[in-house]
Amino acid sequence: MTQIALITGASRGLGAALARALAPTHHVVAVAKTVGALEELDDAIQAAGGQATLAPMDITVDAAMQQLCRGIFDRWGKLDLWVHTAVHAAPLAPAGHIGAKDFAKSFQVNVEATSRLISYVSPLLGAKGHAVFFDDARGGEQFFGAYGASKAAQIALARSWHAESVKTGPKVSILHPAPMPTSTRARFYPGEDRTQLTGTTQEAARLLPAILDPRG
Repeated sequence: MTQIALITGASRGLGAALARALAPTHHVVAVAKTVGALEELDDAIQAAGGQATLAPMDITVDAAMQQLCRGIFDRWGKLDLWVHTAVHAAPLAPAGHIGAKDFAKSFQVNVEATSRLISYVSPLLGAKGHAVFFDDARGGEQFFGAYGASKAAQIALARSWHAESVKTGPKVSILHPAPMPTSTRARFYPGEDRTQLTGTTQEAARLLPAILDPRG
């Protein structure tokens, strides 16, 4: 039976690298807002002999996420894997100067959308599926108030879901990625020596065993 992997935030960075890494063993449902980047991902997956379904959607649009999950159910009846890499990275700012719109969008994407997706995806994963989150909250670091607070809240949701589903499933994992030369990190650390960072393809390969083995 075909293994189905939903990747939210699949158009670039770690999400795209994991989509390519999972393609040999899974049909990848790739969700992101950037159509061109999704098409490039699809080309790479097909060139390697895999298959993908592109879903150019905004995870904050509730109706779109309901439609997506209903479409997955109608076509396959289940999900085996959900890898959640979609994130909003607000501009760095002192805690007392965070823009109201930046703060609201951080929680809209990183917390509210994640919470809704958990409720929609959980029935598709069932008892044997696997949901994967990534903890890079940088909580307490200077100027990371909006990102740190919203990512910490997202991970708190994931930890609660993990505790609640230990006996019943699905498996919920929280992984810790190494620093990578992504566009998000470039905005955070514009003067950083990127040659010292771990490439997204390399990091995806390192994380893949934990993603593929939900018993770990």
